[in-house]
Amino acid sequence: MKANVGGIDRAARITAGLILIGLAATGTVGVWGWIGVVPLATGIIGWCPAYLPFGWSSCRSR
Repeated sequence: MKANVGGIDRAARITAGLILIGLAATGTVGVWGWIGVVPLATGIIGWCPAYLPFGWSSCRSR
């Protein structure tokens, strides 16, 4: 797996994931908030499978 999620994208994914999980854990948004696990995981590992079919990457070019 080649990294395809850059720095700002990673930070945004991790932040959004943590917020959604926190809201779900407190019962504020309901069960659907646990979908925050997906952006959290992709932000932590730095790879997004949804980017592959489109050939997208938010990493800086070298």
